[in-house]
Amino acid sequence: MLAATAACGLLAATTACTSTENTGGDGSEINLVSDGKLTTCTHLPYEPFQMKQDGEVVGFDVDLVDLVAEDLGVEQKIVDTPFEGIQSGEDLNAGKCDVAAAGMTITDVREKNLDFSDPYFEATQALIVKKGAGHDSLDDLKGKKLGVQQATTGAEYAKKNAEGVEKVQFEDLALLLTAVKTGQVAAGINDNGVLYDYVKNNPDTEVTTEFETGEQYGIGVRTGNDALRKKINEVLAQAKKDGRYDKIYKKWFGQGPEEQGE
Repeated sequence: MLAATAACGLLAATTACTSTENTGGDGSEINLVSDGKLTTCTHLPYEPFQMKQDGEVVGFDVDLVDLVAEDLGVEQKIVDTPFEGIQSGEDLNAGKCDVAAAGMTITDVREKNLDFSDPYFEATQALIVKKGAGHDSLDDLKGKKLGVQQATTGAEYAKKNAEGVEKVQFEDLALLLTAVKTGQVAAGINDNGVLYDYVKNNPDTEVTTEFETGEQYGIGVRTGNDALRKKINEVLAQAKKDGRYDKIYKKWFGQGPEEQGE
C-alpha cells in the first residue's frame, strides 16, 4: 500500500483520499488513480452520452460523472479507450481509470468483471436504416448485411436473433452509422438513445423498430471498489431528488426522462 500524499491527508476529512497510483485495497476508502482527478474511461463517440465538441469531451455521461467529481472535490479526467477493455474490466483493473462511463448496459457477464452503480438510464435495442429502405425487422434483413458495434449488447442480440443475416462488426458507433448512411450495410443495430439522436441530424436515415430488450446503464468501478461505488450511488440519488439529473437529461435529450418515448 502506497503512503498517502500530503494532499490526501488534507482532503481526507471532507472529500476523496487520492493517490498517484491504483493502490487496490479493500474498497473501504476512495483511492483515485491520479491525484486530484476522477479518471473516467469511455469510448468515443457515443453521442449524446459522450463525444468531442470543440475539442472537449462532453455529453450526458460526462455531466453525470462531473457531479461525482464535484462532490469529491476533484476534476474529471477522461480517457478514450476501446470499449472491449472497458466492458471486460481490464482498464479498471490496470489502473487506467477510476470509473467507466460509456453508455454501458449492466449485464450478468459484465458484472463478473466489474461492479456497477445503480442504474441511471433506460435503454433498448433499435434498428436504423436509410429512410425508405423498408427494413423494419431482422427477418427483412435475411441475406443482407447488418452493422453491429463490437463487444456491445446490440452485437449480442443480433448474434442470437438475426438468423440468415450477415453481421458486419465496427469498432465504434460512428463507423457503424456511416456504413448505414452510405449503404455499406442494409441496417445497423444499437441502443435506441444514440440512434434517435443521430436521425435528428440525419433525416435521410430512420429508426424503424425497437426490440424491447429492457436494458439499464450503469457506471462501472473496479470489482470490490465499494467506497467509490457507494459515493456514485449517493450522488446519483441526490441529483435525481434535487432536479439536477432531470436538468442534465433535458439538456442532452430535449425532454425530461418522464417524457422520453412519448
